[in-house]
Amino acid sequence: MFPRLAEQYRALIQDLVLSLQALAESMRQQGLVATCYLCRDDFDGQGASFVADLGDGHLVRFLVSNFGISWVESRDGHELVKLEGADAIQELHRVARILQAGTLVAALPVADAA
Repeated sequence: MFPRLAEQYRALIQDLVLSLQALAESMRQQGLVATCYLCRDDFDGQGASFVADLGDGHLVRFLVSNFGISWVESRDGHELVKLEGADAIQELHRVARILQAGTLVAALPVADAA
C-alpha cells in the first residue's frame, strides 16, 4: 500500500508542476507578472516554486515538492495567509478560476461585454 501511495503523490506533484507552468504562462499572456521555477531534490523528485504579482503589492507563492505543498499570500511584504496541503491546492484553484474568468471576459467583443 505505501509504495502505491508514494507513487500517487509523485504523480500529483508532477501534475501540479505542469499546472503551475501553464498558469504562469497564461498570466504572463494577460500582462501579469508570474514565474514558475522548476527544482529537483536529491531523491530525483520534482517540485516548483510559483510566484505571482496580483498588483498593489499583493503576492502569492505556491510551493510544491516531495516534502509538501504550501500557499503563502502576502501584501506589502506582510504575510496574510499560509495554507498547506489540500487547502493550498483549493486556494490555487480559486485564483486560477478568477484569472480564467478574467481571460474569458477580456476575450469577448466589446459589444458583448457591456
